[in-house]
Amino acid sequence: MAGVTKQASTRFSIVKRSKGQSAVDKASYISRSILKSEYDGQMYRPKYHEDLVHSEISLPVYAPKEYENRAILWNAVELAEKSQNAQLARMLKASLPNEWSYALAEEVVRDYVQRNFVDKGMCADWAIHDSENEKGERNLHIHVLLTMRPIMENGTWGAKTKKEYLLDENGERIPLIDRKTGRQKVDKQNRKQWKCKTIESTDWNSKENAKKWRKDLADTINATNEQLGIGVYWEHRSFREQGMEKQPTIHIGAVANALERKGIRTERGNINREIIRQNLKLEQAMEQLAFANQELENIQNSYTENFATDNEVLDMIAKVEKRKGRLDLPIVSGKHLRRISDRTALQSVTNVKTFVTTRKIDSFDTLATFTAEREYSYQQLENVQLSKWQRLNRLKELSKRYALYEPIQATYKESQSLKGFAKMKYDREHKESLSKYAELRERMLSLLQQGEKITPKQWKAEIRSLQTEYETISKEKSTVATELAYAEVIHYNKKNLERELQNESRQHMKFKAKQRTEEI
Repeated sequence: MAGVTKQASTRFSIVKRSKGQSAVDKASYISRSILKSEYDGQMYRPKYHEDLVHSEISLPVYAPKEYENRAILWNAVELAEKSQNAQLARMLKASLPNEWSYALAEEVVRDYVQRNFVDKGMCADWAIHDSENEKGERNLHIHVLLTMRPIMENGTWGAKTKKEYLLDENGERIPLIDRKTGRQKVDKQNRKQWKCKTIESTDWNSKENAKKWRKDLADTINATNEQLGIGVYWEHRSFREQGMEKQPTIHIGAVANALERKGIRTERGNINREIIRQNLKLEQAMEQLAFANQELENIQNSYTENFATDNEVLDMIAKVEKRKGRLDLPIVSGKHLRRISDRTALQSVTNVKTFVTTRKIDSFDTLATFTAEREYSYQQLENVQLSKWQRLNRLKELSKRYALYEPIQATYKESQSLKGFAKMKYDREHKESLSKYAELRERMLSLLQQGEKITPKQWKAEIRSLQTEYETISKEKSTVATELAYAEVIHYNKKNLERELQNESRQHMKFKAKQRTEEI
């Protein structure tokens, strides 16, 4: 479908206590409701309420039912954070097409929030607003407030970070040495300290997420617009990412801004006017390029307009291409489609045709057989990978338990090799370690299966081998999932095209019937 391109507007931010911000305050703002914070005792009252279209809370599996009440949810978040510089929540604000109905916006946003945030374990408090600027222009948009701590299976808040012990080349923990004494450090409970690093308990803070979430929103909007026949394509990439070196304007400052408002031109204002003029030239050039590309596409479409093959799948793809230029994506993603990060690649007619021809798919029956075979292959890979994962986790647990048991076992063996006064002296010096031997040995043996021996070197070798196999299977699964996603897109477009043709046929019959009635 030919149309205009619109730059997607999305903004992610963190609600920080160090900046005097409150999660309860933000929840009050987006839901346009009065909320009281148990942390600071303040009552938060939103200034506006008439722009609220819809507000809702979506919860992951293990979240307590009472968190459907936003006052309880965000007060629980505030009280779980003890630090004065705690990060309380993540916020998203994003524009939506003004052509959408409120009911459609609610349906699409609910699906988007569920897939990208709730399914990952976050609690999401989201709202749709429809404001209007001074020029009378609408601005349909969403606000999403997200929790930053995972929820455990018992419904309690988990840690944002966790410690991971650093291991030497033998897979053993590295002691934390006191520089002054040269001995291993101990804490207040006289427990030995080991080198460790802090790692995130989830991947929610990954810098790549913002780009991924922004892209998925744009993909969702574009898929919905195509089904509605709205000729606007939303672009999630920045101008720089698109290869358009559009220059940002500079900050004018309060003094220069005041002069500009009075009609007095300033040096910084002149710089911005020149930047705007150059950017306008660039936009015009890009529009001309887009027009030329569209003309080329129209020529290609006209060339293949009456072209038919003996491949019904390729014929269907050609019909969709002629109508829209690319394939539709389901608004609600399929089982395998949701596993694909670059969904726009699945809309490419060239990519889909390559998929069909290289897999020798010449009919929808062949496609159904291919899909069934790949579904079976994917399930088999998943079963094997699960088995590898379980074995890998068990070996890691064995190695971890052995790392605790091995030094105590060495102490015990040394004690057993001594006699008389030497043994008494040695045992006295290693009393604490020897007292733990029986317990650690029992815990070590409890993990071993019948007839299994303690073989730490073999465990480490097998762990390395299993990790390689696990990664190989992951790549194979990714390949099969991509194939199945292509199949889902083709099936969806077939049904969508049939529905559109049926609607057009009904409209044509109504028109003919009306003509006959008028002739009579």
